[in-house]
Amino acid sequence: MATNRNESRHRALAAELEAMIEGGAFRAGERLPSTRVLARSKGASVATVMQAYESLAERGLVEIRARSGYYVRGRVRAARKEERREHATLPPEIIAVSDLVFSVLEQIRDRQVVPLGSAFPSPAYFPLPRLAQDLARAARRMDPWRTVEDLSPGSRELRQQVAKRYALHGVSTAPEEVVITSGALEALNLCLASVARAGDVVVLESPAFYGALQAVERLGLRAVEVRTDPVEGLDLGELDGAIRRHPVRACWLMPNLQNPLGATMPEAKRRELVRLLARHGVALVEDDVYAELGFGEPIPPAKAFDEKGLVLHCGSFSKSLAPGYRVGWCLPGRFRQAVERAKLMTSIATSVPAQEGIAEYLRQGGYDRHLRRLRRHFRDNAAKLRAAVLAGFPEGTRVSRPEGGYFTWLDLPRGVDAMTLHRRAVREGISIAPGPIFTASDRFAGGLRLNHGHPWDERMEKAVARLGKLARALD
Repeated sequence: MATNRNESRHRALAAELEAMIEGGAFRAGERLPSTRVLARSKGASVATVMQAYESLAERGLVEIRARSGYYVRGRVRAARKEERREHATLPPEIIAVSDLVFSVLEQIRDRQVVPLGSAFPSPAYFPLPRLAQDLARAARRMDPWRTVEDLSPGSRELRQQVAKRYALHGVSTAPEEVVITSGALEALNLCLASVARAGDVVVLESPAFYGALQAVERLGLRAVEVRTDPVEGLDLGELDGAIRRHPVRACWLMPNLQNPLGATMPEAKRRELVRLLARHGVALVEDDVYAELGFGEPIPPAKAFDEKGLVLHCGSFSKSLAPGYRVGWCLPGRFRQAVERAKLMTSIATSVPAQEGIAEYLRQGGYDRHLRRLRRHFRDNAAKLRAAVLAGFPEGTRVSRPEGGYFTWLDLPRGVDAMTLHRRAVREGISIAPGPIFTASDRFAGGLRLNHGHPWDERMEKAVARLGKLARALD
């Protein structure tokens, strides 16, 4: 019944838009309202609006332009100039992405679906049996009073182990400066809420991790999206311009292996980023969950260059060691008290046995050996995925060369719409992460994030080949 209602809604909306086009309300070559703006004005979901636009595109009335949006079919402008103009920094926007993100994520949870759209690596790559032993050992000898004493900021032993890992990455810190959280996402949300209030302006990357977009939406903030290069990360010139034009309170950025692009900001650029933000007094929420997954020599995080306490650095063991344990942390600088209090007011504490189990594992050794194996798996899988995409996808598809982590980003040829490809792939048991879930605008209609964090086997190879065939049918 719900499906029938949704179909009737998008058909009715498509008919209304068609009448407006035919009546001259929208002229040939004119950009149509963004999916979020139209959804708000019509009281519809973003998914309904996208279905309406897709149906008009299939009938030749609307043109879908990658990284740009939806246009009444008409004159075509030079792609390079259009891309440059559409990526210019836009005014601060109210974020409304959750409906779209949830509609996509709900379709990729089934373990029978090929997980090319997953946000997580394969649990088979992690030492879960060993962690279970360490968890049991730590729980047996744990003093019951630890359940009270280890409220925020968390287990003293685990904070010591985290401080040791920071030292390896060029950051000198004390255990007292570390706050343990229930995963990195809680750390990031607590940090953002500690430096910005409803109505404030924050800078996000473009494209951005959809969790950042949802956090901004939930807190009632306004976002400015800044162009992010797929190799070197955020455009600092555009960032400086955005800060000069708008009252920016904070930035949420991923200098290491940015999700979804996989970009890694060079060290010199990180230094300049921290200097730039310090000049303007802008806080940086540094999302560094993939810090341990780089294929080359590690680069110090932005936090290593922070002299004013404005960088709130966040990490997690979920991506590198213990998926499902939900143990993360932050190093919040001058905002530590605010973050600790926010933690106490929300979730009070992170699971003490989980903290002790991970601390025991780290104390016993073997973490770096595990990381070397994990990186090797990801590097080999990335090469195989890239080769399969280049062999099977439409000519003109651009594929990233990730320097770590488990995401590969694709720019599909003009006219190949990622949301359409997503819907068709899901019907065939293949998940993908389409570009529109990584932006508050309509910029990445032709973008696609694929996961190479799962064993490359015949099932994966066939799924990528089939996905390429579906993409070629849309070209």
